[in-house]
Amino acid sequence: MPGKLKVKIVAGRHLPVMDRASDLTDAFVEVKFGNTTFKTDVYLKSLNPQWNSEWFKFEVDDEDLQDEPLQITVLDHDTYSANDAIGKVYIDIDPLLYSEAATVISGWFPIYDTIHGIRGEINVVVKVDLFNDLNRFRQSSCGVKFFCTTSIPKCYRAVIIHGFVEELVVNEDPEYQWIDRIRTPRASNEARQRLISLMSGELQRKIGLKVLEMRGNAVVGYLQCFDLEGESGLVVRAIGTACTLDKLSSPAAFLPACNSPSKEMKESPLVHPPSHGCRSTHNSPIHTATGSRLTQNFSVSVPTLIYTGMGSGSAGKEGGPFKALLRQQTQSALEQREFPFFTLTAFPPGFLVHVGGVVSARSVKLLDRIHNPDEPETRDAWWAEIRQEIKSHAKALGCHAVVGYSESTSICEEVCILSASGTAAVLNPRFLQDGTVEGCLEQRLEENLPTRCGFCHIPYDELNMPFPAHLTYCYNCRKQKVPDVLFTTIDLPTDATVIGKGCLIQARLCRLKKKAQAEANATAISNLLPFMEYEVHTQLMNKLKLKGMNALFGLRIQITVGENMLMGLASATGVYLAALPTPGGIQIAGKTPNDGSYEQHISHMQKKINDTIAKNKELYEINPPEISEEIIGSPIPEPRQRSRLLRSQSESSDEVTELDLSHGKKDAFVLEIDDTDAMEDVHSLLTDVPPPSGFYSCNTEIMPGINNWTSEIQMFTSVRVIRLSSLNLTNQALNKNFNDLCENLLKSLYFKLRSMIPCCLCHVNFTVSLPEDELIQVTVTAVAITFDKNQALQTTKTHVEKSLQRASTDNEELLQFPLELCSDSLPSHPLPPAKAVTVEKASPVGDGNFRNRSAPPCANSTVGVVKMTPLSFIPGAKITKYLGIINMFFIRETTSLREEGGVSGFLHAFIAEVFAMVRAHVAALGGNAVVSYIMKQCVFMENPNKNQAQCLINVSGDAVVFVRESDLEVVSTQQPTANCQSSCTEGEVTT
Repeated sequence: MPGKLKVKIVAGRHLPVMDRASDLTDAFVEVKFGNTTFKTDVYLKSLNPQWNSEWFKFEVDDEDLQDEPLQITVLDHDTYSANDAIGKVYIDIDPLLYSEAATVISGWFPIYDTIHGIRGEINVVVKVDLFNDLNRFRQSSCGVKFFCTTSIPKCYRAVIIHGFVEELVVNEDPEYQWIDRIRTPRASNEARQRLISLMSGELQRKIGLKVLEMRGNAVVGYLQCFDLEGESGLVVRAIGTACTLDKLSSPAAFLPACNSPSKEMKESPLVHPPSHGCRSTHNSPIHTATGSRLTQNFSVSVPTLIYTGMGSGSAGKEGGPFKALLRQQTQSALEQREFPFFTLTAFPPGFLVHVGGVVSARSVKLLDRIHNPDEPETRDAWWAEIRQEIKSHAKALGCHAVVGYSESTSICEEVCILSASGTAAVLNPRFLQDGTVEGCLEQRLEENLPTRCGFCHIPYDELNMPFPAHLTYCYNCRKQKVPDVLFTTIDLPTDATVIGKGCLIQARLCRLKKKAQAEANATAISNLLPFMEYEVHTQLMNKLKLKGMNALFGLRIQITVGENMLMGLASATGVYLAALPTPGGIQIAGKTPNDGSYEQHISHMQKKINDTIAKNKELYEINPPEISEEIIGSPIPEPRQRSRLLRSQSESSDEVTELDLSHGKKDAFVLEIDDTDAMEDVHSLLTDVPPPSGFYSCNTEIMPGINNWTSEIQMFTSVRVIRLSSLNLTNQALNKNFNDLCENLLKSLYFKLRSMIPCCLCHVNFTVSLPEDELIQVTVTAVAITFDKNQALQTTKTHVEKSLQRASTDNEELLQFPLELCSDSLPSHPLPPAKAVTVEKASPVGDGNFRNRSAPPCANSTVGVVKMTPLSFIPGAKITKYLGIINMFFIRETTSLREEGGVSGFLHAFIAEVFAMVRAHVAALGGNAVVSYIMKQCVFMENPNKNQAQCLINVSGDAVVFVRESDLEVVSTQQPTANCQSSCTEGEVTT
């Protein structure tokens, strides 16, 4: 046998009372791995049993160690009846199978029951003795490391980035088996949890095998999702990027000693020069490519109109031979491998050369048309079709790869929407080959690769573009052409020149549909999808112009299907890139009879829009330098084809040219008001409330324009569920309810975090779902990071001095930093969300693991809370070791919803329990933080008439060990100080 698993049960504490006569419990433990089960002795009449069992030994294959979780069940012994279940613990053995991973799992694990939640804790010790297996036909992938982070891990160096890996496994859902009708809800939930754990391990092992075939040793950007298809089955699928990583052994090679995430990223240990970033471009106006197919497919490349020519290289007066050489080398590299997809959103320097645009594809499928639901072939064919459409869109844009790639599904009864999106890009060929290219070519590539603005330059031939676009010469290098707007699904490159600060921009959309069944329902959804996609991008473009910005990063678009509606939610971070032209204003035009009051109303809205743009530029400090148009060059195409957004195509282009666009810049954005929906869109632009003073928000890891971060962070997760009234539901009412729900959710977060001012909400991740008819659920996860108040106040003083020197009469700039920055009247720590309040109650820890919640994060303490953050780094700290991936699935059910505080109380208690269990597993591995944390799924179902509810949550992240930079500085200075004290005593006396 190639592996031996050893388990020891030490003790338990805070167990529930199971014997009402004695108010005690007769507890024992079953330890199961595979088909082998061991039992401890019964510890009579105690809520804190001390078993101290012998070592239970399992001799298993290494592939079983990857597939099977260790299952620990705590029960109450009954003499005359069946033993009562207290709860279970599932322990993933995979983190022990790495050569540089932890050698033991030891700690207190919460005992979890799907009906009652956490019911005490159990102390377990787990060890693995793994023997070398040189059999080349083995089916295990031990040694392949998995990372959730979408960038190269902080203490590793990327040698080769191989490409895309994906896998999918299918099984029958226990919830829909015939036996589910006779077994208890607890048994049904536990069967589902165990099956998903088995499928997750199998999936991870199969992906690891694919990585070994590529001669890699790691998967970065690993994303695993569950598709609950009802009677069709349960699908677990995952995607990732295969890499070959080297561990950086030198302590000096870890993250630099700085509190700025942007600086950390610039100096992180990646391949070649010490900075990393990713580039992408999106051009205006928006055009969609649609087609009607029998399989109800819908695809869109934004921006793109599929065309046959790829263009060959007249992209500017300079750099033509370089581009031709680069294209030739890239093509030869791609001929040796498949079309590359990358799930990473941040890359080594020089990896991305140019970006062609955002490409996406969607397809509507019927689950009941699957011939063999238990086999994965049909689903594999579906995803292969989606990827092929993405590939064709990217090739039409003159690109050879897709970066920032992601996949998602939305399922309602028998209808499933498959979605995929990414950013088409041109890659440096030396990263696509095993080893580097010829030395002279590599040197030439390094000399020609642009450093700050190259990701903005168009990769296609401007004389044979696949779509109309407004191009100008780059405002940075003035050599290559750039679009007027940039969209991307990846993070902002750290070397990009940004003016001012960024902000979170969201587009929200609801559309009613008729209730239908099977093919009629799929057809109705297919007909709505192109229009929803267009409307979402319309909102994004309008709001970007309103903010006075010209680029979006981290774009994420969700389309969710329900029984009688479709919902769209797009989130991105808006910035002003110095390489792109200054955005024009927004001009409102209406085609209505001569009505004085209406014209007055239009002029009033126009004035409000102009004022809002001006205020936003002041708020986000967008003050680009003035550059004459003669230097930039004439835009292409002609002014008649200028970028404009028409709400309806009912008015001819000749009539549009008669509009007065003299206000502001001559390339003003046109909003045509010709129906109530258009008027509603304009009103929604003006009703978006900016964050309160001192707050900033973004959905990327770092906020552009802010560098003075501190080490104080606060992660939070919030879930809100509302039930719509079935009376008089219209698209306008739905949009208003959805907007109010999202805005109120953000306002409540700002209120709870008000004492952290000034702070920024980073990595804001919104997820919308329609679990039931007339039920809308919105989940948001983010982290609040404060930035240095002294530096902020110094910035304020400098800004005031510059304003006085300019003798500016506009005093709005003085209000950019509020008085709260220097106010000490607020409490020193934020109001914790409900999750933070209930963690100690949910998981009673006696050794202080959950104490001192109010202590500053940078305070030195022997025992602290395991940090959790959706970021790939921890401000003010260095990650020294990755311990493995945390991938956990939980089910919680209740038959007393009202007694547990309703939907809000039930969800908050459950999320707090999930946090407690994640922290316990990380602490048992020897870690002190979870980075790249994500709640990938939160499925809530409610039956208010029966006072019942059920919730399914899937979370993942990377368990790490980090060290505070302040602690490292103390350690590094102690030795020199000691030497100085012994050798320089006289000098100390004289001073």
